[in-house]
Amino acid sequence: MTTEPTAHTFRDQQLLDATFEHVDLSGARFHRVDLSRARFHSVDLADVDIRDVSLAKVRMRGVELMHVEVWGELDDVRVNGIDIAPLVSAELDRLHPERLRLRPTDVEGFREAWSVLDELWSGTVERARRLGARDPGLLHESVDGEWSFLQTLRHLPFATSSWLSRAVQGDPSPWHPLELPWDEMRPTPGVPQDRDARPGLDEVLELRRDRFERVRTHLASLTDEELAATATVPDGPGWPPAGEEVPVKQCLETIINEEWWHRQFAERDLALLEAEALA
Repeated sequence: MTTEPTAHTFRDQQLLDATFEHVDLSGARFHRVDLSRARFHSVDLADVDIRDVSLAKVRMRGVELMHVEVWGELDDVRVNGIDIAPLVSAELDRLHPERLRLRPTDVEGFREAWSVLDELWSGTVERARRLGARDPGLLHESVDGEWSFLQTLRHLPFATSSWLSRAVQGDPSPWHPLELPWDEMRPTPGVPQDRDARPGLDEVLELRRDRFERVRTHLASLTDEELAATATVPDGPGWPPAGEEVPVKQCLETIINEEWWHRQFAERDLALLEAEALA
């Protein structure tokens, strides 16, 4: 007897220690689901799309890993006994030598890193302007479900407001209405999260430049002693969480990391959008 597939929705349910055996979950969608400590054996994960997922401390045995694309943070990732994270990092350094200047250890190094990012982004913005002149809608277009170019530019001010203005400088609510947190951040009072807004390029660039220059201004007067200090996140809802003790150096490193990686994503997607425009 053949059972016809039936669509089910499980929402706000506790299925701890459940067992699924000989179950067809193909095409299922998992959103805000806790699968920690789950066990997968003889499971078909072909053509699975995984985004914003923690894979910390995952062990995989007897795996067929072919035609796989990974974009993410790698640390102590072992494939057949080899830690591939340093190999990937070294290759990224070879392909993008500016990365070596984006690991500052003192204030002067941070100032130089910020100038490097400014120069890199100026070329990316000009590339986007040319694309937008051809078709402004392309700057709002998502590639493979990722943020559009303008959404990316709206996220970077959020990172600066969070890690510099709130965490380091003590402003409890520094966000502009157009700023965009990461998609998986839960709705938080006072924190904007309008992914569907469609501002123009110039409006977004004005916000972006304001936040970018805030970092430059802060670095201009920062001392190495202040860089080595720790800040306390002020009270009030937002990110980072209130009361956290955060190293100033780590906060600034986070902003640099966000700037470099999101430019990589933007360049990747602009290339596909340019090809679409020429097709």
